[in-house]
Amino acid sequence: MARSRDNHLWALVHAERTALAEDLSGLNAEQWRHVTLCWQWNVEEVVAHLTAAASLNQWRWVRSMLGARFRADVHNQRRLVEHRGSTPSETLERFRTIIGSTTAPSGHTPAYLGEVVVHAQDIRQPLGLPRTPDIDALTPVAEFFARRDFTVASRTTVAGLQLRADDGPFATSTGPLVSGSTLALVMSMAGRAPYIEQLDGPGVPTLRARVHGPSA
Repeated sequence: MARSRDNHLWALVHAERTALAEDLSGLNAEQWRHVTLCWQWNVEEVVAHLTAAASLNQWRWVRSMLGARFRADVHNQRRLVEHRGSTPSETLERFRTIIGSTTAPSGHTPAYLGEVVVHAQDIRQPLGLPRTPDIDALTPVAEFFARRDFTVASRTTVAGLQLRADDGPFATSTGPLVSGSTLALVMSMAGRAPYIEQLDGPGVPTLRARVHGPSA
């Protein structure tokens, strides 16, 4: 049963990577340099990061983190540079080679589905690309984000809030309500502030304050 679910999640990962590659194939040079919601990286850098993430098994990840003295930002930047091509076209071709990869540093498959879902929207939203991931892909990511801090502090961000998707089955139990699309909930849990504006309910001000942080 667990293996069947894992295989299903990897199939969703592969589908989301394929859809992102299709979107990327139509970008011009200026769009490849465009800023993303992952503020420190432009489009090409996010794509290189996704390629790197799909190329690291547990041993390679540990070795890289040791080399970076467990500074995740240093680790990520080094691996990004390693997998970035000399041109955007080459970066895209490298990304295409890992579309079917099941390589990951751990067995937390929903987190790696979340990585491609979130980073794809990091690219799409600023560029105005309209695609929304399938609800079957978004729901397991939302469930994982709500119960665990992993690569993002998602559980901490929504602690004590009730979340409810209006386009799918995702929901959590008690607290001030935050409702909206599953995509907006996922991206808000990942700390992407623009998506909070798509949410409703009495819990939204708390969520907004946590994502934006204390005012100066």
